Amino acid sequence: MIGIWRGEGVPSGHPLDGVLENLQWFGKRFHHDLRADALLFQWRPGRLVPIDPTFFPPRLAIRFAAFGRTSIARNWFSYLQRAFRARSTTASLKLRSASHDETAAMVYDKQPIVDYFRRIGDDELAGMMVVRGDDRRYFFRLRRVHGPGRVRP
Repeated sequence: MIGIWRGEGVPSGHPLDGVLENLQWFGKRFHHDLRADALLFQWRPGRLVPIDPTFFPPRLAIRFAAFGRTSIARNWFSYLQRAFRARSTTASLKLRSASHDETAAMVYDKQPIVDYFRRIGDDELAGMMVVRGDDRRYFFRLRRVHGPGRVRP
């Protein structure tokens, strides 16, 4: 799983459907030390910015999801990305149980969130975001990016 992965949401009726894409979400990056950039966003063509998820508590993000799909939110977020930039990695890769099977999971450092992954192809993963205390699941797909990726620290 090491490397940069391009993400896209899988519409499922979750309140966050379409929000990340509207804000120019790129995907995730997994490092050799099993640490991760949980949220990578496209800042400019060829420039990715890791965002610190602590700026977006899940319950607050869900409450304002409709706003997150607007052009106003996209414009504001593009200007505020530098302020929200992560100073270091924001999650860890671990093995976790999901539906009685052990699978790769990304555990957020300062949020009650775990992303579970299943391999669905050589360079493709299915993902499911689970927020503690919320029965709804956000589904997404990740595809490995080959070649150099520029990520701004």
